[in-house]
Amino acid sequence: MKKILCLLIGGMIMTQGFTQSFHEQELPLKRVMLFSSGVGYFEHRGNVNGNTEILFPFSLTEIDDALKSITINDPVSEFPSIQYPSEQTLFRTMNSLQIDLSGNPSIAQILTNLRGSEIKVFAPNEITGKIIGVEERPGLVVSAKPGIENRNESYVSLLSGGSIKTIAIKEISSFSFTDPKINDDLNRALEVMLQSRASNSRNLHVRLPANGNRETAVSYVIPSPIWKVSYRLDLSQDKPLIQGWAIIDNDGDRDWGNVELTLVTGRPVSFIQNLYQPYHLYRPTLPLAIAGYAEAQTHDSGWGRQNEVMEMADNEIAMDYVMEESYVSAAKAAPAAAPRARLSGGVMNTSQAQAAGDHFAYTITKPVTLDRQQSIMVPLVDTSVDAVKSLLFSGSKVMYGGTINPSIAVELSNNTGMKLPAGPITVYDAGSYAGDALIEFFPDGAKRYITYGDDLSVTGNMTSSAYRNVDNVTINKGVMTIARKQVQEKTYTFVNNSGEEKRLVIEHPISGTTLLQPAEFSERTNSLYRFVTTLPKTETYTFTVKEETPISEGIVLIKTRIENLLAYISSGEIPAHVKTVLQRAVDLRQQVDKAQTALTNIENEKTRQIADQNRIRQNLGAVGAQTTQGQQYITRLTAIDTNLDNLETQAASARQNVADAQKAYEDYLTSLSI
Repeated sequence: MKKILCLLIGGMIMTQGFTQSFHEQELPLKRVMLFSSGVGYFEHRGNVNGNTEILFPFSLTEIDDALKSITINDPVSEFPSIQYPSEQTLFRTMNSLQIDLSGNPSIAQILTNLRGSEIKVFAPNEITGKIIGVEERPGLVVSAKPGIENRNESYVSLLSGGSIKTIAIKEISSFSFTDPKINDDLNRALEVMLQSRASNSRNLHVRLPANGNRETAVSYVIPSPIWKVSYRLDLSQDKPLIQGWAIIDNDGDRDWGNVELTLVTGRPVSFIQNLYQPYHLYRPTLPLAIAGYAEAQTHDSGWGRQNEVMEMADNEIAMDYVMEESYVSAAKAAPAAAPRARLSGGVMNTSQAQAAGDHFAYTITKPVTLDRQQSIMVPLVDTSVDAVKSLLFSGSKVMYGGTINPSIAVELSNNTGMKLPAGPITVYDAGSYAGDALIEFFPDGAKRYITYGDDLSVTGNMTSSAYRNVDNVTINKGVMTIARKQVQEKTYTFVNNSGEEKRLVIEHPISGTTLLQPAEFSERTNSLYRFVTTLPKTETYTFTVKEETPISEGIVLIKTRIENLLAYISSGEIPAHVKTVLQRAVDLRQQVDKAQTALTNIENEKTRQIADQNRIRQNLGAVGAQTTQGQQYITRLTAIDTNLDNLETQAASARQNVADAQKAYEDYLTSLSI
């Protein structure tokens, strides 16, 4: 590692170089933490001495997470660094060399690309000269098939001792370049090609410049297979026994040798961000600023005076210097890392369990050794638990009819002192396999039912009915509200042919807001009640659940037809005092209808009279006004005019009656509140 110290003296930049040498050292893997979210925490720890470089290889699928999480804990090193090849390092390095070995070039192609370079050739005599070029000449070779085959041969031309010499490449036994830089580039190209063969791996070089011997730790988080768990539950013991095994996979390229293994359950936020891939920001290209051309430019708003701006700039420079000095001082004063606290507690001899933040961690008590691409099972829990055998009947499965068998179940109580991860459970009973079950994440102190089979000796079904009762009726400003209570009644019927009593747990889906019968439930979830009861032997057994739900109905009386009002009055659900009020509303509405009917009759009579008037006028025009019949028509027209005047007077009075009746009806309803 080379550092350059730059000094600005008298307007000139003076540089002074010094070199730091690093020795490579391995840092053993000491601690592994596997998370149920699909990542793993790996900690390397050990003693290092002096300027140390530690190599950490990562696959392409790991490199982004490694760059995001790698942490160095070196109490002495003032300026640790991490060096690695970027995504385009191999390609750009190959292109920057004088010898391009990309594309698997032939000897002829390599010599052609280096025309003008001096080489030393043994063919078989030693010849030194500069490469003029390579040409192809036709030749005859013996073919693998019978006969002679035409094939081109490559010849290299060299300028040697003032003369041009042509040598067949197939006659060259060896050659080398006299320019040591070309030979160095050749070696570098071969190294780059070797790195490209491991294109799925990238090396992080952790450099720790410091003096003396000290303990150093490097940790990182990379993708790892999730650890799994499986349980065994033995119900045949006097005290039921649960045994849990953790299944761990090491699919990485590093062996685990006597590592401290911790298994963490929880759901932390975890994501991948592309930190390894270089990104370049787009910058616009502007035309050159030449005479006569106005260059595009922007102007910031002015603030402060010149002296203030200069003082602020000086303060910023001074602050940068102070921050740099503070960083160095803090690094020098950083104390050695204190011993890390170990997880403790738990109820097992095989692992220790303890809360880890908002998660829960299990630390295996003995160091674990696991070779790469291998898996291992280690005991996680082995203790007795409280377990009660039951039958579990699901009301959801018979909601729409049918008969089913209840499930064979066990009510487990987690008294292990641990939070148990989700996993499968193999159940044993009476000394034999009884079935398989699944369990979700099981908190400490919680109770959980698991089912592992069906009881064919017991059947059950459910019938349901519903009815409504009026609870209350109110009227407020013409809006009648009827509050009802709907009761859902479900009856479960069971037939037990086993000949023995059994503990029965009925899971009833919640369909109401208030439980009426039975008065209490054993427990509930967000979607169902659980009722624990005893199923008698060889008897038919019924269990009824009643739930109540309030239902409210709002009726705008002024928009309600009179037939509907009469229906409410005749209903047995409506209280008597409300019926009296509604009867008064019906009477007022009937007066409105009566007044409207009278008005309609007058309007109909007017329409009839006008029709007669038009017909007589047509007849009068046909016979003439001077005839005897014409005189009769004139007399009749006069009488009709008189009648129409009277009818119009009656209609005006009838319209007022309708308006008065309608107003009385509306005023009554809008002011009505009971």
